Amino acid sequence: MSSADVIPGAGPVAERATVRLRESGPDDPPRYAPEWLQLREPADAGARALDLLDPLRIRLANLPRGKAGTVVHDLGCGTGSMGRWLAPRLDGAQHWVLHDRDPYLLHFAAVASPRAAADGSRVTVETRRGDVARLTPDALGGASLVTASALLDVLTREEIDALVDACVGAGCPALLTLSVAGRVEFSASDPLDAELQDAFNDHQRREGLLGPDAADVAAEAFEARGATVKLHPSAWRLGPAEAALTAQWLKGWVGAAVEERPELSARAETYLEARLAAAAAGELRVAVHHTDLLALARPVGSV
Repeated sequence: MSSADVIPGAGPVAERATVRLRESGPDDPPRYAPEWLQLREPADAGARALDLLDPLRIRLANLPRGKAGTVVHDLGCGTGSMGRWLAPRLDGAQHWVLHDRDPYLLHFAAVASPRAAADGSRVTVETRRGDVARLTPDALGGASLVTASALLDVLTREEIDALVDACVGAGCPALLTLSVAGRVEFSASDPLDAELQDAFNDHQRREGLLGPDAADVAAEAFEARGATVKLHPSAWRLGPAEAALTAQWLKGWVGAAVEERPELSARAETYLEARLAAAAAGELRVAVHHTDLLALARPVGSV
């Protein structure tokens, strides 16, 4: 099965997030194509857990604010979808600091960022190209909130520990959404579903990455450092209206599974053809499960 028709980011051609997590060359290509990030943005927006916003708003209301208002660091911002979703749901002036390794995506995110909060207050933006695995509390100095989307599952345990240490050291809450949960449900089951799911999950755990274990590992790390943690399911619900996204996701999901277990290739090709035909005909519905995490660290200086 060829990955040539899979948008980078949707399948095994995407081995890392757009943030620079490890040492790599300056000319390394972006791992997530803008086309994939734009295609998935509506599904991401519909999946994120609204139930986590009230406790977040309460915490933000009790934090001191500088002239810029709420300062939000968005890690691995991609095209800026997290800001477009969250900024209009928070009151008060906001200043977003967008982090990514890809200068094109940083530019796109800055240009397409919202300019007004829920109450009409001003939203401003700056960009930083950097390595989230090396974040320190100093790098988050003055932060009111750290956010990320689809990031935790492409980190190792050591990188999650570094991220958690930085957030807790800065005393700011973290809203980390859409971590892969490792579970997929189809409207019509197939005997190969479970094998492909297991193979995909093993692929996500390659080279020490946490994949579907990431949200739980991050929750434990935050709790061990005294933060209050809330986890909430955030599944994509894909139906006929999302046929284009379903097709790209299917190609990537099956492609990653086959990359992990090549012996599945022949059966997987027949499986994929049938699934793609059902999606194109509007006959397939898929729930792709994710997890959102809200961690409320103790503010700096609190007892």
